[in-house]
Amino acid sequence: MDEVRPRLFMSRCLGFEHCRWNGEVINDEFIRQLEPFVDIIHECPEMAIGLGCPRDPVRVVRDGDTMELLQPATGRRFGPVMRSWAEAYCRNLEAPDGFILKSRSPSCGFKDVKVYASFAPESGSKPGAGIFGAEVVRVFEGIPIEDEGRLRNFTIREHFLGAVWTLARFRAVKKKGTMGALVDFHASHKYFLLLHNQKEMRLMGSIVANLDKKPLAEVFSQYEAELKKALASPPKYTSLINVVQHTFGGFSESLSKEERALFINLIEQYRDERIPASVLLQLVRSWAVRFGEDYLLKQVLFQPYPLSLVEITDSGKGRSY
Repeated sequence: MDEVRPRLFMSRCLGFEHCRWNGEVINDEFIRQLEPFVDIIHECPEMAIGLGCPRDPVRVVRDGDTMELLQPATGRRFGPVMRSWAEAYCRNLEAPDGFILKSRSPSCGFKDVKVYASFAPESGSKPGAGIFGAEVVRVFEGIPIEDEGRLRNFTIREHFLGAVWTLARFRAVKKKGTMGALVDFHASHKYFLLLHNQKEMRLMGSIVANLDKKPLAEVFSQYEAELKKALASPPKYTSLINVVQHTFGGFSESLSKEERALFINLIEQYRDERIPASVLLQLVRSWAVRFGEDYLLKQVLFQPYPLSLVEITDSGKGRSY
């Protein structure tokens, strides 16, 4: 596959401008790592609707069936103007390959935002979404959306990067607009998609086969919808075991008894979280090189996003998310 540069939307306060309510900027190391590899769009909803910097903080308050944006220090309410701005902005934004939003922000947060039950100062709160974050989730269904806090978790980050780069590669295929490009995309992503969702992968294969001779635009549209479904959730660790066992079957008879025993032992070590997935994948990849398995060597599974974004410390992280 050709190299691609994903398009990512990021909250402006995540290292791009001093625009938080207290005048600060958040310098996030992961975002600094990403910058050389992606094209970034950034915005600050609160600044965009005319709130200054620094400014009195705002909070999300449930007001009947709608969400209000209250500035407790002044009593001013910005819910309607924020909703209007968010709707217009999302409507005019060309769909990026992913979003990184400010965690718990009353404007940008897409989950774990404090949503207060009433306008009373002593009101309790429950987790919810900020006004802009909620609009992003509504409009860009199927696009990977995360916040900088959740991306500190290795499993979430790995899934996010894999999904973002896959959607960017598919965007490049759509630009080519040929059935041949779609066939090549599906072939090179077969095991990556199998890892995420076997049912969707097989359905996508039938879409590519196009036995009903549907128009090309319809084929691409159906395939994209299923691709987003397939990438919606991080794969289970057992799925990786199934995939590597499947690939292993292609040359297991060519291996020595000791090599087969090593593979089985490493499977168990991965199952017990003693080694990362990369150990298994690179072992299988080395055998693919040794036996000239070109189809396997073209699989995105072995490197779905730039290797530079894998931190050496990731190897010790657990699988919880």
